[in-house]
Amino acid sequence: MNLRLWQNPWRLMLAVNAAVFVGVFLHKIALPPFVPYIHLLVDYHFGFTKRALIGAAVALFTAKVPVWLVFALAGIAWLATLGLFVQLFRRTFGFHQGHLPLFVFMAGSPFFLKNFMHTLGHFDIYGCLLAICLLLIPARSVAYVLLAAAFSVVLVLIHHIHVLMYVPTIAAIVVLRHYLPQGITRRNALAGMVALAISGPLFIAAQFYGTVDVPPQAFVDHLQSRMADPSRADLLSFAYIWYQPLSKEIADTWARLPHNILGVPVFALLIWLHTPLWRYFAGLIRALASDMHRRIVISALLIVSAGYLVMFAIVFDYSRWVSNWAVCMFLILHAVKTLPASRQTPLIPSDDTKTTIFGAIVTLIPRVGIVRPF
Repeated sequence: MNLRLWQNPWRLMLAVNAAVFVGVFLHKIALPPFVPYIHLLVDYHFGFTKRALIGAAVALFTAKVPVWLVFALAGIAWLATLGLFVQLFRRTFGFHQGHLPLFVFMAGSPFFLKNFMHTLGHFDIYGCLLAICLLLIPARSVAYVLLAAAFSVVLVLIHHIHVLMYVPTIAAIVVLRHYLPQGITRRNALAGMVALAISGPLFIAAQFYGTVDVPPQAFVDHLQSRMADPSRADLLSFAYIWYQPLSKEIADTWARLPHNILGVPVFALLIWLHTPLWRYFAGLIRALASDMHRRIVISALLIVSAGYLVMFAIVFDYSRWVSNWAVCMFLILHAVKTLPASRQTPLIPSDDTKTTIFGAIVTLIPRVGIVRPF
C-alpha cells in the first residue's frame, strides 16, 4: 500500500491533506475562540439583531453556552461540508484515476477545507454548505428557487455580509441549474422576483436596523449571563461589533489598507498555484454548446467577483474573502459541468511534472488565514 502511494503522487497528496486537516484542527482548538464564541451568545433578546440567528438557535436548547460548543457545532458543519463535497464531486466527476488531480486542487486547496478548519466557528462555511446542498438536490421545480431564497434568508440572518459572500453564488447556481435548463416561465420568474424582494430588504434591515440599541454594558451583561463560565470575560472583547456602524467598518478597513495590501502578492501566488484548475474551468466554459450559456457563466463569475471586491473595501478580513472567492469558483465550476457541452474538456494531466509540483505545493500549504496570509 505504501509503495502504491509513492508510485501515485496524487494519492499520496490526499493522504498528506488528511494529515494537514488534523494538524490544523489541533492548532485551532488551542486558540481562544473570541469571535466564534460570542456569536453563540448573541440572540434576539433585545429585539431584531444582526448576526444573531445561530445564537438564537443555540438558546432554544441551552441557557448556558460552554466554550467547547463552538468547536462541536463548527466541527459538525465542517464534517458535513466535507461529506457533501465528496458526494458532489463523485456525482459530477467520479473518482476515477484521471480525476484525482482535479479533486486534490479543490478539496486539498488551502482556500477550501483547510481554511474552513482554521476559521472554525466563523460563519463562512454555512454559505458553502448550503450552496453545495443546492448543487446536489434536483433543480427541476420552482420549489428549488424558493428553497434557494430560504437559504439566502438564513445566511443573511447568520451574517448580513453573506449577501456579498455566498448569496450571489447561490443565485448563479440557481440560474445555471434551473433557469437555463428549464427556461423562464411565469412561475419561476415570479419566484425569482420574490427571492430578490425578500433578501434585498432583509440585508438592509440587518445592516442598518440590526444594531443593538441598549447601553453596551447591558448588552455585555446579557451575554455574560449566557456564558457557562462568566469569568471568561476576555471572550466578550468583540461585543463592540454589534454597535459599529458601516462607516466605522469602512474607515477601519482603509486605515489598515497600507499594511494589509502587502498580502496581495501572496494571494496572487496562491491563485496562480491553482493554474491547472483554472485552465480546466476555462476549458469547460469554452466547451459549452451554447454561446448564451457561455456569456451567462462569464457574467455570473464577474458578478460574484465584484461582490468580493466590494467586501475588500468594507471589511479587512482579506484572507477569508480571497479563500471564499476561490471556493465560490469551485462550486460554480460544478454547476457549469452540468450544462450541455459540444465537446469533452481535457482533464488536468496527472503525469505532467509542473502540474504535480503545483499540486504538491498546494497540498503542503495548511491554510490561508483570516486577515493576512498565513
